[in-house]
Amino acid sequence: MEKYPIEVIRHSLAHVMAAAVKNLYPQAKFGMGPAIESGFYYDFDFEGAALVPEKLKEIEVKMKKLIGGGLKFERKEVAIAEAKKIFEGQQYKLEIIAGLEAKGEASVLVYQTGDFTDLCRGPHAESSKDLPIDGFKLIKIAGAYWKGSEKNKMLTRVYAAAFPSKPGLDAYLKNQEEAEKRDHRKVGKEMGLFVFSELVGPGLPLYTFKGAAIRQEIINYSNELQKKIGYENVCTPNINKADLFKVSGHYDKYRDDMFRVVSNYTEEEYYLKPMNCPQHTQIYAAEIRSYKDLPIRIADFANLYRDEKPGELSGLTRIRAFCQDDGHCFCREDQIKEEFGAVLSVINEALDTYGMKYFVRLSLWDPEHSEKYLGEAATWEKSQATLKAILDENKMGYVVGVGEAAIYGPKMDIMTKDSLGREWQISTIQLDFIMPQRFGLSYIDQNGKEKTPVMIHRAIVGSPERFMGILIEHYAGAFPVWLAPVQVKVLSVGESHAAFCKKLGDELRQAGVRIEIDMADETLGNKIRKAAGEKIPYVLVIGDKEMQSDMLSVRDRASKETRQISKSDFIGEVCAKIKDRN
Repeated sequence: MEKYPIEVIRHSLAHVMAAAVKNLYPQAKFGMGPAIESGFYYDFDFEGAALVPEKLKEIEVKMKKLIGGGLKFERKEVAIAEAKKIFEGQQYKLEIIAGLEAKGEASVLVYQTGDFTDLCRGPHAESSKDLPIDGFKLIKIAGAYWKGSEKNKMLTRVYAAAFPSKPGLDAYLKNQEEAEKRDHRKVGKEMGLFVFSELVGPGLPLYTFKGAAIRQEIINYSNELQKKIGYENVCTPNINKADLFKVSGHYDKYRDDMFRVVSNYTEEEYYLKPMNCPQHTQIYAAEIRSYKDLPIRIADFANLYRDEKPGELSGLTRIRAFCQDDGHCFCREDQIKEEFGAVLSVINEALDTYGMKYFVRLSLWDPEHSEKYLGEAATWEKSQATLKAILDENKMGYVVGVGEAAIYGPKMDIMTKDSLGREWQISTIQLDFIMPQRFGLSYIDQNGKEKTPVMIHRAIVGSPERFMGILIEHYAGAFPVWLAPVQVKVLSVGESHAAFCKKLGDELRQAGVRIEIDMADETLGNKIRKAAGEKIPYVLVIGDKEMQSDMLSVRDRASKETRQISKSDFIGEVCAKIKDRN
């Protein structure tokens, strides 16, 4: 068992890195340096002297020298006035101190590490000799706005990986190397799946024929699954009056993350919608509902828009325009358990098909920051207890995420792990007693009285666009046959085989197979290498022998050998894998 939790080791190493930077760059100004999932980072202002990646090794060497010196991490509580003297000239630390003073704090905690003093609550290791001298590595430099605001100065963020020992670090670095190879932005470009255009705008991907095919397959599958449990699709507009979001509560909570739309003919305030749920309440509210009508299950693939900060955009996994396999169920309280069970069943089926393992996170509100949420504490206690009881009754293990709830209710978040062991939140089922109340939704119960329905928000894989980015990395671009943008590639050996290739291609298309034909004036070996690089499941080589018989020469993606199979059997094999999503 380790002497200290890994978070303490990482945070202590962050202080050592800051001490090394102070020694090497005395003019540097210091931001913040927290521990993160795989290590730590620290933000610096080098005041015009840019830090280049080549200098990371120099900082690392200095860190190891300091660690070997057995520096103590000495904790002190000092008065605000004294803290201001200690950090004189360090404007970022002084800004933090001023913020604490404004909250009524009379003193702050600082840690002394050698000749470096940092503003910090800790905890830390007792001595730098407790830190793994070969368990960390400085890995990259990035820009980061002070406090995450684009209105502030851009600082230099130095990232490091840190683990209790060298084997842990080596395993992580190897995994990162594989992740770089699989980066969906790199693989997606190589496979020609999507593009970005400066003229269109950042965070607004354009999907090619191939990328659109994958996206549509994800949508089709989610649609098939949700129909199995009674959801029906609606079509809703992309813009809404601000009034809708004022009632739902999103206007006050998320207005800064929404795109405002201006009309040339009216003064009314409109927004591009960032979610579907407020509109779905209006479909429900359009008719008088009886308890016999419930549950009413609504699904929607409308485009959604969120004004993400430019620095936070990332390929397909953080974009500004997307859709969701979004659904909302309006039901009675006695129907909650059954509805959750049905949604969980299709989520389980989907993730099994995609080959992804998962665990459940019970996402709760943070009562210490109730201002972030809608509704009363009693409503939250009721909804959270209901959700917990469903998980316990179904003997589903879960982890608790305090502060991870939606603004209107707790969530059962499905957290998946991809082939590299990285966690992603994919699916979600959310229990909402609050929005139906805000919109005054009702149904007539068996006694003729008005009751407020419960609203269940759910997504099977979430955004197909984001999920496509995750799947590119999960499969390293080698999609299963049903998802592959090109399922079969037909290669002609020579010009004399072109007509036969076209005829065979037409037969495959008519059978529902996505195909490409390569009749380029190149060597067969070069064509095969290109097809292999494109990660196409099946490659058919057409020469004289294939033209003179009913047999095809097939090269499977995972094999360097060619096998012989009849045309009818091959088409049947491919179609079966597509149909069964094998």
